[in-house]
Amino acid sequence: MEKIHHKISRSVLLPNIKSVKKDVIKSQKNHLRNAAAKSTAKTFVKKARLAIDTHADIAAVTEAVRLACKSLDKTAERAIIHKNQASRRKSRLMKKMNKSLQAAAS
Repeated sequence: MEKIHHKISRSVLLPNIKSVKKDVIKSQKNHLRNAAAKSTAKTFVKKARLAIDTHADIAAVTEAVRLACKSLDKTAERAIIHKNQASRRKSRLMKKMNKSLQAAAS
């Protein structure tokens, strides 16, 4: 138990029971992994929004939105965010993309 991952906070007082110590360490590792996954999903959504707002070419916009949707689906599949939240974010992104593409077409 002495070998704790270097990114895990050591300031947390660990309990005395061995199995609970393991649970605390595991939950901290999971928290770090979940935070990284959320950050990745947010980054892809941000890139897609930027592509939509800058009126990039259609292929670039659709590819950015596709990657954002893929990232949101993956995050929801791993239960890091709720599936309805992923669906809502994808819907809003698609709606924004379609509105932008219609404005560009006319």
